[in-house]
Amino acid sequence: MAKIQTKFVCQACGASFSKWLGRCTECGAWNTVSEETVRERPRGAAAAARAVPLSEVEADKFARVPTGIGELDRILGGGVVLGGVTLVGGDPGIGKSTLLLQALAGLASRKLRVLYVSGEESAGQTAARARRLGADQNDAHMLLLADTQLESVEAAIDEHRPAAIVVDSVQTIRCAGLESAAGTVSQLREVTARITERAKRDGFAALLVGHVTKDGSLAGPKVLEHLVDTVLSFEGERGHALRTLRAQKNRFGSATEVGVFEMRAEGMREVESPSALFLAERPRGAPGSVVAATAEGARALLVEVQALVGSTASGGSPRRTANGVEASRLAMLLAVLERRGGQLIGQYDVFLNIAGGVRVEEPAVDLAVALALASSFRAKPIPDDVVVFGEIGLAGEVRGASRAAARLAEAAAMGFKRAVGPRSASESTDSGLEVVGVRTLSEALDLFF
Repeated sequence: MAKIQTKFVCQACGASFSKWLGRCTECGAWNTVSEETVRERPRGAAAAARAVPLSEVEADKFARVPTGIGELDRILGGGVVLGGVTLVGGDPGIGKSTLLLQALAGLASRKLRVLYVSGEESAGQTAARARRLGADQNDAHMLLLADTQLESVEAAIDEHRPAAIVVDSVQTIRCAGLESAAGTVSQLREVTARITERAKRDGFAALLVGHVTKDGSLAGPKVLEHLVDTVLSFEGERGHALRTLRAQKNRFGSATEVGVFEMRAEGMREVESPSALFLAERPRGAPGSVVAATAEGARALLVEVQALVGSTASGGSPRRTANGVEASRLAMLLAVLERRGGQLIGQYDVFLNIAGGVRVEEPAVDLAVALALASSFRAKPIPDDVVVFGEIGLAGEVRGASRAAARLAEAAAMGFKRAVGPRSASESTDSGLEVVGVRTLSEALDLFF
C-alpha cells in the first residue's frame, strides 16, 4: 500500500516542513508554504550499479530533427533532440504556444508523428489557432489531446508513439496518484520526472511550456530546471512585435545563443537581420542615442542605447529607470561616470532604454551606456556612423570584449564607418572600419566631448 503523508511545502523553493510557517526558512519567501497530501510509493531495492573505466563507456550519439524554424533550431543546437526534454518559459501571451505549435507543424511536415497536449485551452481553441497558423496541413501526423491528467498523456504516448510532444503547460497537468492540486511543487516534480523518464526511455522529444513568476523567473522549484535538458526563455514587450528566445541551459549545445522573432497574425516569423530591424527607426543626430555592438552566442547584434538625463531631482532621491539593462548595472556606471569621468549626473533623474524591447545581459554594453548618458547630459550627439562596445571596470578602465571581430564585421555590414572599443579591438583591422581603441572611460569621453 502507498503511504499517505501530509507535508507543508514551499511553493517557491520546494522545501518541506512538518508544520505551517508564515515565512519559508530556506528561501525567505512569505506566505508560500501550503499543505499538501503526498502519497509516497513503496520503494523496492534498487539494483546496484557497477563502476567502469570511463574509456569503456560509449558516448551518446544524439539524434537531432530540425523543426524548420531556423532561429529555434540554432538555439537548440541544430534541432530537437530525440530523447531530450526542453522547458520553455515566458510571460503570458508572449507567443510560447504559437512558436511550439509551429515547431510541431515543421516536424509533422517531415512525416513524423507529433502530439500536442493542451491543458489550458480546449481542443477547439487549439485547432482554431493551428488553422490560423497553417499548422493543420499534416492532419495524419499531428495529434491533439486536450486533457490535464498525466495518465491520459501517458496513454496517448503508448498508443501513438510520437516522435515529439508539447505539453502546454506543465503546471496544468496533474498526476492522479498525488492528492495535491495541479501546479504545486509535488505535482510539478512528479509530472516533469515522469515525462522526462518516458522521453529518455521511448526516445521522443518533449517540449514543456512553463509559467513564470512576476519577476520573470520560471515558476516552481529550481529542481524543475535541473530535471530537464534545455531551458529556453521567451522574452519581449507587449507593446513591441519583436520577441527574443534565449537558451539559459542546454546539455546538447551552446547556452549563450539568442534568436529573434517577430509576432505577426500568421504566427512567429524569423528575423534574418535583427540589427537592421533594431536600428530601423533610430533618430539621427539625437543626443543620448548610441549604437552598441553586442554578441549573443555566435551572433553579433547592433542595438540602440537611448539615455535621457532629466531635471534635477527635488524633494527626494533622483529616479533611476532602466529597460533592457540591469538597474544595478546602471547605478554602477553612473557612479563610475561621476568619479572617473567627471560627469556629475548623480543629482539628476536618469532614464535608460534599449530600443526595440530587447534585453542585453553582457557587460560589453557598458561603454555605449556611459557615452549615451554623457551625450544626453551634455546635449551633444554622438556621430551617427560610430558603433561602441566595451566593458567598464570600477577603476574606469575599458576592458576587452569577446568576439570583437564578429562585432566589427556586423557594424561594417550595416554601413558604420568607425568603432570605439577596448585597445584589444584595435587589432581587428580586417573589418574595413576605423577602430579607435581606448584604455579608460576618460579617453572615450575626450573623443567626443
